[in-house]
Amino acid sequence: MSRAIPLDSPSAAIAVPPLPPLALMARVALARDLTADVALARDLTADVALARDLTAGVALARDLTADVALARDLTSNAALARAGGRSADSSARLGFGVARLDGLGLPVAALHETLPQAPGDAPAAAAFVLMLALLGRRPGPIVWLREDRARRDGRLHGLGLAELGCDPDRLLLVEAPDTLGVLRAGHDAVNCAAIAAAIIEPHGEARAFDLTASRRLAMAAARSGVPALLLRSGDARPSAAFSRWRIAAAPSRPLAAAAPGPATFALTLDRHRGGVPGFTLQLEWDRDSNSFRPPLPGAAPAMVPLRTRDQDRRRVA
Repeated sequence: MSRAIPLDSPSAAIAVPPLPPLALMARVALARDLTADVALARDLTADVALARDLTAGVALARDLTADVALARDLTSNAALARAGGRSADSSARLGFGVARLDGLGLPVAALHETLPQAPGDAPAAAAFVLMLALLGRRPGPIVWLREDRARRDGRLHGLGLAELGCDPDRLLLVEAPDTLGVLRAGHDAVNCAAIAAAIIEPHGEARAFDLTASRRLAMAAARSGVPALLLRSGDARPSAAFSRWRIAAAPSRPLAAAAPGPATFALTLDRHRGGVPGFTLQLEWDRDSNSFRPPLPGAAPAMVPLRTRDQDRRRVA
């Protein structure tokens, strides 16, 4: 008959056999493996952080390489222009009407890039790129080049253009079947000194618009004096643009009788070839003077009524 041994009895400790040497060695080996795994995880975390830094560095290096290559091309073009007795007005600057922006010294004869801050800001970005064309103060038509499939994202509206201070008769809309067609037509348009500006709107990611294509546009703008204004969607990619802007719609101040106020935008400078740090400004557009101005106090969100599907069906019927 077995007899229970109390836990506090001295013989209780003897009743529990010690671990065999092999089991202890296995536990020690396991502890070493876990320590090695922790060290490896730390190394991998450091590698991931380093990879992110290297990726950012590569993107910056590409932009700098584009700037260096473009500077060489522009120097060569300037020498050719002097030899041929013709050159574009390189002293002309975009006049925004706001000291902070005028101080950037953005040349008219250059490539400038605009992107929406968010997908819903695409109309605001389109309006801003048209405003850049007006800020160039050049006579002649404004050539807007886009892909056929861009119609699905909306069309230009004559009354909306007039509301921004642009005569719809000045606008020449060109549609091409694909990105290459837009780039080729855009290059030809920028080379024509008789136009006021060329707005180039490739659709989607537009991988055909690479660093080489952007350099060609920038060089053409420097030769002719025509601003090449690139309207893009999606993520920013390396380019030879002198400046890159991200645009978002902002609340506008109401007028009398709750009428909608002037168009207001949040402008973010994302890149400046001169190394100016980025910043964000909220500005109103003055359609009468075709210039920007700081918003007056009392801005309120602009309310845009949304139609229901039933209303759309009745409108179509």
